[in-house]
Order: sequence, then C-alpha cells, then structure tokens
Amino acid sequence: MRGKFITLEGPEGSGKSTQAKILIRRLAACGIEAIYTREPGGTALGEEIRNILQHNQAGEAPCERAELLLFEASRSQLVEKVIRPHLERGVWVISDRFMDSTTAYQGYGRGLPVDEVQAIHHFTVNNVIPDLTLLLDLEIGAGFQRVTLRYLALGESADRFEQEDRFFHEKVRSGYLKLAAAEPDRFRIINAAQEPDAVATSIWNRIADAFKLSV
Repeated sequence: MRGKFITLEGPEGSGKSTQAKILIRRLAACGIEAIYTREPGGTALGEEIRNILQHNQAGEAPCERAELLLFEASRSQLVEKVIRPHLERGVWVISDRFMDSTTAYQGYGRGLPVDEVQAIHHFTVNNVIPDLTLLLDLEIGAGFQRVTLRYLALGESADRFEQEDRFFHEKVRSGYLKLAAAEPDRFRIINAAQEPDAVATSIWNRIADAFKLSV
C-alpha cells in the first residue's frame, strides 16, 4: 500500500520543523513508518542548492526566475530520489515545505505569475502531490519574534529569506491563505500561535480524521 505524503507549510517561525519531527514520533508510536525531509534540500544535490538559495553560497543572489528554477531543481531531485521511492514502499513522508512554499514565496511574494509557477510545479513533481497539507498559520510579527529569539540562542544570523522585509512576508502569508481557500480538501489550517503541544495536538487530530487513525 502506498504511503501517505504530508507537507507542513507556513511563514517563518511557525514551527514547521519542530512539528514535523513530533508528528513522525507519534506516527511511529502507532506503528507507522515515516521519514522527515525538507525543502529546499533533502538530497545531497538539494542541500547544495539550499546553500545557494538561502546563504548566497555562489557569491551572488539569484534573480527571481533563477531562484524559482533552483527551488524546482531541488524539488525534482527530492521527489525522484526520496519521496516517490518511499511512498511506493508504503512509508509515509513528512516534508517541511514543498511546492506550496514556492507558490507563496516566489509567486505571491516575489510577484511571479502564480499560474506559471504552478505550471512548473506540475512538470517538477511528476504526479507526486501531497495527500494532506498542514498550513501552520502565524501572524508575521509573532513569527519574526520567534526567529530572532532562535538565532540569538544559536548565535547565528537569519537567512536570505528571513531578512526580507515585513511587507514581503505579509504577501507570503496572504498567498498561503489563498492557496488553502482554493484547495480546502487538501489543506488544513492550524493556529501556530498556540503552545507547541497544543499545535501538535491540533495537527494529530487533523491527521487522525483525514486518514482514519485511532487517536
């Protein structure tokens, strides 16, 4: 039986990585094998592209269309080398971001034509579509506060996207909400302003309902 493909989306600071890992542990407790992956990245090639996109590893920022195509290249490699093979083996795949991030950031955020961005997704994902997308929605100011505290604790600096101004991130959040409204069967909106345990419970309840799992 094919595994389930679940993606976590949301603005900066919404807790996607943390919640993805909590979810995998809870699935394991139910006897469901699941793996974690992330975008951009998730493969050796994808991680190199991640460094280019997020940390200007090439020494210059990509233009908007090059940025889009780099995300898609990383995604294509991830789909063919990780996501599709695991799903075919019956393993669930939990991904920290997927194609909806690119629509939100490069389409709504950067202003590239959303229909063209989504057409490129269609080619890139090659029929591998999430069974369920969890949108961890969070007010942008709250997300900025979380990101700032995280980097202070780690002694690191924000990446190229986190350094974008608030107006950019407001457009990204608005784009996510538009995507969720357009595909209510695939998306579930989670209030990410809650405490992490409450967010995890909300996520589990949505998943249990969608896939008929015992709570």
